[in-house]
Amino acid sequence: MAPVTALLIIAVIFALGDFIGTKTKAWIPSVFVVAVLFLAGYWTFLPKNLIDLPGFGMPFASIAMYMCITHMGTIISISELIKQWKVIAVTLAGLTGMIIACWFVCIPLIGREYVVSGLPSLTGGIVAALMMQEGAAKKGLELASILAIVMYVMQGFAGYPLTAICLKKEGRRLLKIYHENGGAEGAKASEQASVAIETKVEKKKLIPKVPTKYNTSAVMFAKMAFSSFLAVQVAALTHNKVSPFVLCLVFGIILQEIGFLERDILHASNSFGFLMFVLMVYIFGALSKATPAMLAQIAWPLIIIIVVGVIGMAITSMLLGKFLGITKEMAFATSLTALYGFPPNYVLTEEASKALAKDEDEKKYLMDQMLPQMIVGGFVTVTITSVIIAGIFINLL
Repeated sequence: MAPVTALLIIAVIFALGDFIGTKTKAWIPSVFVVAVLFLAGYWTFLPKNLIDLPGFGMPFASIAMYMCITHMGTIISISELIKQWKVIAVTLAGLTGMIIACWFVCIPLIGREYVVSGLPSLTGGIVAALMMQEGAAKKGLELASILAIVMYVMQGFAGYPLTAICLKKEGRRLLKIYHENGGAEGAKASEQASVAIETKVEKKKLIPKVPTKYNTSAVMFAKMAFSSFLAVQVAALTHNKVSPFVLCLVFGIILQEIGFLERDILHASNSFGFLMFVLMVYIFGALSKATPAMLAQIAWPLIIIIVVGVIGMAITSMLLGKFLGITKEMAFATSLTALYGFPPNYVLTEEASKALAKDEDEKKYLMDQMLPQMIVGGFVTVTITSVIIAGIFINLL
């Protein structure tokens, strides 16, 4: 098969996934559609080396991962996260409950290797799944490697309906408060007060901005490469006991805060979509090793980890939420963002608001109240914590 033919097949598979995901408003996730199409293809006519033909295998995928994790650090504003500290505390409690429940309940039932490889994928997104898939494959743990990917694909089916239920319950509570406080007029007055408080001059960076005409995509790539280089070198000093991927995140945060890296740098360099495409292709390429018998073998561990993990998450997030004054519905919903991240957290919030609101004012009020918490929840779980958890769990394989 010619490389351009392989590229066409891969692109069509992802395009179909995006179309179905958008058409169903993420109730049938695009990643699920893509996984099914890849499996069907690998089990019939697609060559096992499909992703290697256009050059999407290693080492290019590894470089893309360094860049994407560095980018994750650049979209973090520490000051903004501080404002939502209660949501952060609740989501971290939820993840802690998930890990503890799976560690003490699932390991006796299904074994340590499955829990270690599957749990980081359940706590986050594609990067965590890719880290565990690659780590398990290097150790020769083929079934554990496949589980990491399948967990990433399937976790949303637990997260979507549970989140929808929580947000609708929370939305009804908020609408009751909305009408008790004077409806649209009361909401507008509160919003104006909040805007006045939050208006401030942008903080000056230690390193001044590069003039726009010189700050080309190549310059931004060079700076990201330098950040990744630092991460790899520091990891080597620890004999890789500290994952270079975790250090990429850390250096991304630090270098963005001091002004060396741009905020949201991959979007600024117009390269986010392509690098994420490369990572997605690479992770689904590992399904070429999955046989029907293997999938049947990991079905039980998959179900056990998801069920036990979500129960553990619910208990700890709701308990801390009650202590901090956050409703149990909102506490659980923000923690559940670990199972899907962005954009489903936005879509689910919008759908719940649209379903409950009688007019645009009510919808805006619900979105203003729930969306910031859902976005921060997904950011903390998928973007930050899951990478750290994966970095720790790789050493446990």
